[in-house]
Amino acid sequence: MNVGIFIPIGNNGWLLSENAPQYKPSFELNKEITLAAERYGVDFVLSMIKLRGFGGKTEFWDHNLESFTLMAGLAAVTTKIKLFATAASLVMPPAIVARMASTIDSISNGRFGLNLVTGWQRPEYSQMGMWPGDQFFGTRYQYLSEYIQVLRELWGKGQSDFKGDHFQMDDCRLSPQPQADMKVICAGQSDAGMDFSAKYADYNFCFGKGVNTPKAFAPAAEKLIEATRKTGRHVTTYVLMMVIADETDEAARAKWEHYKAGADHEAIAWLGQQGAADTRSGADTNVRQMADPTSAVNINMGTLVGSYATVARLLDEMAEVPGTEGVLLTFDDFVQGVAAFGERIQPLMKSRVHVQSPVPSQAEAEQRLAA
Repeated sequence: MNVGIFIPIGNNGWLLSENAPQYKPSFELNKEITLAAERYGVDFVLSMIKLRGFGGKTEFWDHNLESFTLMAGLAAVTTKIKLFATAASLVMPPAIVARMASTIDSISNGRFGLNLVTGWQRPEYSQMGMWPGDQFFGTRYQYLSEYIQVLRELWGKGQSDFKGDHFQMDDCRLSPQPQADMKVICAGQSDAGMDFSAKYADYNFCFGKGVNTPKAFAPAAEKLIEATRKTGRHVTTYVLMMVIADETDEAARAKWEHYKAGADHEAIAWLGQQGAADTRSGADTNVRQMADPTSAVNINMGTLVGSYATVARLLDEMAEVPGTEGVLLTFDDFVQGVAAFGERIQPLMKSRVHVQSPVPSQAEAEQRLAA
């Protein structure tokens, strides 16, 4: 099973809690996390794009870096790990994104890929006067389908004359082209989103569900398998999961309960309001799940809470679900979490026996003990 890290491009990672670690994003933080991930044999890192946060006492996601410039910087300081940036397709023309991607492909020597998002939070775009209207909720995957066709033509041929409802290319050119096959990720879980991934993407992200229910995402993976039967393409599932681990199950559970007790209800209310803006019956289930108030303290993503051995076992169970190629992990504390994954969790995973985790140096071990 492949493993990726959803690096914290926004403040406080993915916990809307006053009791969770509070920090601002920075290049140095994300470089430290990415270099550690590379050292432990993690397959890739991915950064999201967020243009407006949720506010609240924690100012959740009010402070964000930009995805492409961050990944360009990380490309220059890494050598092996794959890197994915996220394109906010509503405000980034495909011809410009194609050139940015080709540039980072050059910096990384072919280690770059792209995550495409349509945009679901209206204030991100209306603040700039660039929200096309709520009718976009119903047409966003038609828009994205044209968008990726332009990308593929420019990356593949270096030229596009694509003519559609949303984009009109006039002998558009791109050179140099990427040296490696540009992999594309999408995270749509609605019927339209799944159809898009089955037709155009290489991987589809879905949310894990619940706490310590590693196979609860299986219906989404099966839905993608069904969709690819119609297109005849090989597209696999990656699952977004949070890991809260400690020496014992009890210690990890105590941390999880502490985070929940400090929930930032104002920020959570904002999330719920934005998630409910798309009122169509076919609205994306990822967004609906994020906005569900049941466990919005971690945006309702699936969460593995337990000892290092427990988390390793649960991750191995996820690998057993048909159509699953990997996981995309977040942590309550990313610096400590990536180290714990590389040194304590990954060596216990049957699905990661091919990865040799390095032993920490004595200086590193002493530094962690002091922290």
